[in-house]
Amino acid sequence: MHPSVSLLAWLAVVLAVQFLGYPGLGLLALVIILSAPGAVRPWLGYVRRARWLLLMLWLILAYNTPGEALWDLAWAPTYEGIVEANLQAARLLVMLGSLAWLFNRLGRDGLVGALWALLLPVGRLGLDSERLVVRLSLVMENLQSPPEKGAWKKMLDAEPDHALGPNVLHLSQPAWRTADTRAVVLIAAILLGASLL
Repeated sequence: MHPSVSLLAWLAVVLAVQFLGYPGLGLLALVIILSAPGAVRPWLGYVRRARWLLLMLWLILAYNTPGEALWDLAWAPTYEGIVEANLQAARLLVMLGSLAWLFNRLGRDGLVGALWALLLPVGRLGLDSERLVVRLSLVMENLQSPPEKGAWKKMLDAEPDHALGPNVLHLSQPAWRTADTRAVVLIAAILLGASLL
C-alpha cells in the first residue's frame, strides 16, 4: 500500500470515530491490533502519556452534561454525563491506537513522504508544501530523542544553531498502483456511508 493511502486511511478513521458507538470502536480497535501487532506497545505508551487529558476530558463531560445527578447528590456528575464521558474517552483511546498504527506502518520517513505526496497538488495553489514537509520532518527528528531537563530555557536564551539539522531531505516514493486507487475509493465510500448513517 502506498504511504499516502495509509495516511488517508488514518484521516478517515479519525473522522469516522466521531460517529461510532462502542461496537464500532471495539471492532476498529480489534482491526488495529490484528493489522499491526507492533502498534500495541506504542499505543499503551500514548495512553499513558495522555492519561491527564483523558481524565480532564472525562471530568469535563461528566460534570457539564445536563441530566440526572448520580445517586441524587448535588456535587456528583450526571448519569448522562458519565455515559457521554465514557464514550468520548473510548473514542480518544481508539484515535490514539490509530495513530500508533500509522506510525507503526509508515515510520517517520514514510509519514513525511505520504504527507509530501498528499500536499503536492496543493502546491499548485500557492501553498509552499515542500517547506511544510521539511519543517515537519525536522520536528519529528527532534522528537525522536527526549530533550534534557530545562532545554526550553536554553532554546529561548540562545541563538538557534541552524547547522544542527540535515542539509538534504531524501524522500522515497513507491509507485502508485491500481490497488491504491481502489483503496482510496473504498475509503471514500466508507466515509460517505458513515456520514449518511
